[in-house]
Amino acid sequence: MSTSVQEQRLRRRFDMWDKNGDGTIDRSDWEGEAKRILLSFGENENSPKGRALTDAYLGMWDHIAEEAGVGRDGALDFDRFQAVAAAEVLDRGQDGFDEVLRPTISAIAGLCDTDGDGQISPQEFQRWIVAIGSNEATAGTAFKLIDTDGDGHLSVDELIAAVHRYHSGELEFSLL
Repeated sequence: MSTSVQEQRLRRRFDMWDKNGDGTIDRSDWEGEAKRILLSFGENENSPKGRALTDAYLGMWDHIAEEAGVGRDGALDFDRFQAVAAAEVLDRGQDGFDEVLRPTISAIAGLCDTDGDGQISPQEFQRWIVAIGSNEATAGTAFKLIDTDGDGHLSVDELIAAVHRYHSGELEFSLL
């Protein structure tokens, strides 16, 4: 994938976290996204699912902030975020996605799975997409592309693979 495509995709993600538009992201931005997701699902942040999601988001932030050398209470501008995301996730391939993103995606999947069947339905997926600030209109198309086994539900593995394929340029829609 070209650097400009990778940069564009990371920029979009960065801008979604940078809700106040100050050009930096910090721990509160990641905590805010976790809260927005919990709110959209009507989940209390102190419930087991709420705690799992918040802990996963903040754990991902802490990892990235540590690797960037800013500490958990620091902030990252886009250039620093891009460099760390590339080094810790993108350049490491599936291992990077598994280490850095799997806990968060697993927690999101647990929250989205409102019927407790261990899978994410199209409706559950759409709620997640809206909660993270993505375009609701793309949810149906994205779901079909991610559902690689065609069973009409998404697994954690399918979600992680989709994020990996998106950032590697193999998937051409805006998931995150």
